[in-house]
Amino acid sequence: MAEMDTLSVEVTADTSAFQREMAACDKLARGFGASLTRAFTNAVTRGQSLGSVLQSLGQQLSSMALRQALQPLTAGISNTLGDFAKGFQGLGQGVSAEAGPLSGVTPFARGGVVAAPTYFPMGDGRAGLMGERGLEAVMPLARTADGRLGIAAQGNGRNGPAIVMNVTASDAGSFRRSEAELTAMLARAVARGRRGV
Repeated sequence: MAEMDTLSVEVTADTSAFQREMAACDKLARGFGASLTRAFTNAVTRGQSLGSVLQSLGQQLSSMALRQALQPLTAGISNTLGDFAKGFQGLGQGVSAEAGPLSGVTPFARGGVVAAPTYFPMGDGRAGLMGERGLEAVMPLARTADGRLGIAAQGNGRNGPAIVMNVTASDAGSFRRSEAELTAMLARAVARGRRGV
């Protein structure tokens, strides 16, 4: 009878950015529904023509879309002005990520995850965009003993094989549904490693 190896994998993920995006979508959907209801209620109670109802609805939806599109811009200006003012408060406190001019800056020296579309400066003066299609990892680089540049990994100090599994899931439910398959794949990879294959 074949020996069966089992392995449990626990995944912890920060879904707060996803929850914020879902709340924003819910707010937009409620606003759209309220605009539709208001437009058709006005048509019935005020005897407006279908053309004027649709025109009013179009104006309301355009206004909603414009407000939503300008929200990041106004928030960015507000944050920039706030950070500028905080910079004056921090003069003389020294430069640190916790206080003064860099408050609000997220350090990624130990790596991290970007959960929403985020612009960042590049060395040649251009801007880059990360997180535009979902979660993206920021990983620190380190030089190896022979001088090559690679991803810095922390481990237990052993030089054993590394098992890399790339998982793409559209949502938490699809990830949960594939958990048994992932566990089996990992168990097979560990078994192959034990056999030296």
